[in-house]
Amino acid sequence: MSAFGMDSEDQLTEGKLFATFERYREFYDLQTSLLSRELSQEPTAEDGRAEDRILQRLTLILSEYQEQAYLLDPFLEDLVAPVVEVLKRHAAFYVANPHNTLSGERVNRVALLLYNYVKFRGHKTITRFFPHEIADLSIALNYIISPEGPIQDFKQWSLRYVVLLWLSLICMIPFDLEQFDERDSVGETAEKIETVGKSYLGKAGIEREAAAILLSRLYMRKDMSAKFLPFLQWSISTVRTSSDPFPMIGVLHISCEVTKSGSVEQITSHSALLLEVVHTLQGNQISTHNTIIRKLQTKLISRVVLRLLPARVSAARSKGRALSGHIAASGDDPLVDADDDTNIPEEVETTLEELFKALQDKDTVVRWSSAKGIARISERLPTELAEQVLDTVLGLFSIHSMAAASLYDMPALAEATWHGTCLACAEMARRGLVADEKLAELIDWLSKALYFDIRKGAHSIGSSVRDAASYVLWSLARAQGVAALAPHAKNLAQRLVAVSLFDREVHIRRAASATFQEYVGRTSLFMHGIDVLRKTDFYAVGVRRNAFLVAAPEVAEHNEYRSFLINHLLTITLRHWDTSMRELGAESLRAICQPHLSQLGSTTAHSAARLLKLPDASDVHGGLLALTKLAIAFHSSPVNGDKEAERRKIFSYLADVPIATVQSSRHELVTAAACHLIASSITVAETQAAQSSVPHWRAIVDFGLKSRTTAVQEAAAAALAAVSKLVDCSAIVQRLIREFSDGSPPMQQSLYMVLGVLDYTAYPHSLLVAIQSLLASVNRSATTRATNVEARRNAYLSLARILTTVSSNIPEHLSSSTVCQMLDAMLDGLDDYTTDERGDVGSWIRIACVKSLTVFAEILFAQASSLPDLAQYFPAPKYHRAVAGILKQGVERLDNVRQQAGESFLRLLLLPLPAVPNAATWRIQGDEYMKGLFLSVSETIGWNDSAWLFPRAVQLLDIEAYRGSILTGLVLSTSSRTDSTQRPVSSSLVAYARTLPVTTTEINRYDLRGLAQDLVTQATRNITSNNIVIPVLQAFNILLEADVFERLPEDSVGLKSLKSLLSVASKNVSNLKNPQRILMSMKIVINILPMAQLQSSCISQLPNFLTHRYPKVRSDTAEYLYLVLQSKDLGYETDEAEDILLETEWSSSDSASIADATRRCVELLSEAS
Repeated sequence: MSAFGMDSEDQLTEGKLFATFERYREFYDLQTSLLSRELSQEPTAEDGRAEDRILQRLTLILSEYQEQAYLLDPFLEDLVAPVVEVLKRHAAFYVANPHNTLSGERVNRVALLLYNYVKFRGHKTITRFFPHEIADLSIALNYIISPEGPIQDFKQWSLRYVVLLWLSLICMIPFDLEQFDERDSVGETAEKIETVGKSYLGKAGIEREAAAILLSRLYMRKDMSAKFLPFLQWSISTVRTSSDPFPMIGVLHISCEVTKSGSVEQITSHSALLLEVVHTLQGNQISTHNTIIRKLQTKLISRVVLRLLPARVSAARSKGRALSGHIAASGDDPLVDADDDTNIPEEVETTLEELFKALQDKDTVVRWSSAKGIARISERLPTELAEQVLDTVLGLFSIHSMAAASLYDMPALAEATWHGTCLACAEMARRGLVADEKLAELIDWLSKALYFDIRKGAHSIGSSVRDAASYVLWSLARAQGVAALAPHAKNLAQRLVAVSLFDREVHIRRAASATFQEYVGRTSLFMHGIDVLRKTDFYAVGVRRNAFLVAAPEVAEHNEYRSFLINHLLTITLRHWDTSMRELGAESLRAICQPHLSQLGSTTAHSAARLLKLPDASDVHGGLLALTKLAIAFHSSPVNGDKEAERRKIFSYLADVPIATVQSSRHELVTAAACHLIASSITVAETQAAQSSVPHWRAIVDFGLKSRTTAVQEAAAAALAAVSKLVDCSAIVQRLIREFSDGSPPMQQSLYMVLGVLDYTAYPHSLLVAIQSLLASVNRSATTRATNVEARRNAYLSLARILTTVSSNIPEHLSSSTVCQMLDAMLDGLDDYTTDERGDVGSWIRIACVKSLTVFAEILFAQASSLPDLAQYFPAPKYHRAVAGILKQGVERLDNVRQQAGESFLRLLLLPLPAVPNAATWRIQGDEYMKGLFLSVSETIGWNDSAWLFPRAVQLLDIEAYRGSILTGLVLSTSSRTDSTQRPVSSSLVAYARTLPVTTTEINRYDLRGLAQDLVTQATRNITSNNIVIPVLQAFNILLEADVFERLPEDSVGLKSLKSLLSVASKNVSNLKNPQRILMSMKIVINILPMAQLQSSCISQLPNFLTHRYPKVRSDTAEYLYLVLQSKDLGYETDEAEDILLETEWSSSDSASIADATRRCVELLSEAS
């Protein structure tokens, strides 16, 4: 594809709309290039690949216009004709010269191009450009029956397809086929065509469809009509004995085409046999399980009966047609047959019965085919019989609903029945076959169908029914008279608006909106139609949250819709099986009631409370959510009134929920919703046990705190937070610390979450006791330290929440020593690298500490003027430690940690200095330099983008105050197993190090000596920790492989650092057990080998690796040493040593030979050096 200069603009763009075939010239040139190849010559491999790329490019261009295929219509003749002409010339040449060699590949490409045209625009459109002269018949026929022709190659399916289509077009020439026969073989041509068609009729590929078209056009010829009877007999015999579904599909396809386009006489005379084909198939077990066969059966029987009935439009259609009702009234419609006494064939009744059964089929395509068949037959029936058909169709609605208590109690099987029935009603309504007196019954059923939603496991079924119901109502708007629809206008308007706003599926909401639009445009019956339509248009209802929270309140401004929408939310949405729907429904209910809370709030809450008494937990959950949102609405309402009494009344409804339901481990959603209701509606009076209407509310909160689910814990914590605003919770806090601190991990999580959300400004709540409990839970040296990671994370977050709560008067609540203890704990948390089976779970704690430290800095700086001494509350060294720690996290390996650290650091970078003397001591070192790096106006990329971040982050090493922490973070990132992180940080570190001088005296300027010293210091201080030593060694290897340190041995201090590095790498190698550390140490020794000052030391360490007890270490050492000897200049020849490295089997168990090879290799290197 690159040969044609494809760029990003050439890529397919989803949803792009075109005005014309913009790429016609490009397409035409490519096609001309492809067609210019000589089909008689076999292409070279390179030519073949080039031609394949051309064909692929042509196919991509066609695919780009697939959704707007009609744009190519003006160009089709110029495009298709040359392709067909090439194919015709090829066929004619082959027929004339059957023994000449041809390129099957090139023929196949031409056929594939033609097939793509057919796929793109349809065979009916494309075959119009096929040649259809008399001489073409013999060419096409002889070509396709040639026993050794290219068409017999199994790969040439596209060639067979297009030739069969070509032959089907030629079959339509208006000349007797016997004219093409020899005198002594009359009928031979027709026999050959029929034989060819039948030979492909049982194929599984697309050739079967072309063969069916060919045979159907053959049998529809007047001179070939006599062959249709034997074909039907052959078909019956075939479907009776065959176990292969493909011949059955082919036979049905032909029969359907003939019944559609054949003459009435032909169909009438063979109707019995056509129906017998279907009845024979019904007795075949294979056919009953094949969707395509059932669909074609349905299509066939409906078309046979349709051709037996007189071709006329029934009076019922003219009567029901809204747009031409004036014609029916005048009685001047020439299409209407006044004689309803036409004899109806017996086959009509039996066929309709089968179509009614097909309406209940499990597959949509069968149901839809049946629905169209019923409507078309009814259109030709007398009015009375058409009404009987409609009655029967409507009766299908009640099949599964008779024994069901409600719509939601029906079996899953009902979906197919209701969907098929709705489709049939829609097709009949579209044709004006619904009488005015039947509208009430039909609309009543459709009102139920609009809400058809049956839960099935973790999902629901019924969206197809709701969609079809909207289609029926849309059809009624187009066909029925305004006067007939007027009595139902209000009901329809309310229901369609409710569905367009509150249905779960976007396509249903849009279908209902389109139906509403149809009524507004055609009938003008709907209340505030234009205004409501503007609020519920295609885009407004496209996003579910927007439909619920924006469009619904806007529509509810109209009184005619408000009560219906509220009732829909209470009876449908809040009882929905999907939790997110119930939550959105509750929010929408609040948004609708908020402007009219005094009139709607109390009654709506009373209605929602009825859900609490239902046995289904989903109903109870929905009711609790609604009451919670209404309580919040009362609390935030600016209207003066007895809001306290209303909230207490809402709180009292909680008593209707059995305590067993709330405290069930299966009903966590109910527990969380109950806690949220307590949080939003509890009042001072309710906190008093003697006055509370729900005495067990404390038990609910306690149960929620002990839950294993985070959402329930958060809800219970929110409930206690609300209580803490009303009464002193010191006793509760002390009890929770006493009971929960040594409890299960979920209890610890809840405890440390609760301690952070209490309102310590309203009451003391044992604040200092709570802080000491939090500090003890994160103290590494204390026995009270929480072992659960989530509990420690909550503790760190709670420390920041406490400071935020008391920020208005910090000295009154917190001493400087307490604040410093909190800061020390968070600084310590930045070094939490706990891992378990979930991975680096310590990152959750580090993120929490980054957030909390940022909050501390922002609050303490903002309140600095009200503090006795900021230097005591937040010493400048601690602040710089915090900045350094955040920067370290900002360059580490996890994307989410870097992103949070980056956001927090930029907040600190932009934070104004505190309004105190000597404020400059809190200034971030190099702040202007950092702003230039990370706050460029044009840069909006986050710190999680490694390629953007690390080239900038490595430059921070020039800032001495934060250098150690930043270097540690970068080193950890170099050991990342994620290539998207490891590669950018390695390349950035190498590029930065190459710019450094060996030594410098400049302030805030790094040098190679310092870099090496700092890295070695990190390793030596943590020599027993593989988590630190391995990344340091890996960082050294990256820099050594890039020759960054090749100048360092010239400096005495630098040489000393390299010797220390060599000592770290080679010390106790035989005792090391971590393979990764051993391999990193080995690479250090070998990478230092090219440095002349350290060569002898490195060579003496090689036997430790070449004779290591781990075979992998030995083989990897030999391989790496060979590569270094090959690529680096040691100042002498190493060919003999390289040969030993290559020839020795280092992974062998023969220790003597390995030791000997090692000795010889070391001796050679030692002598040469």
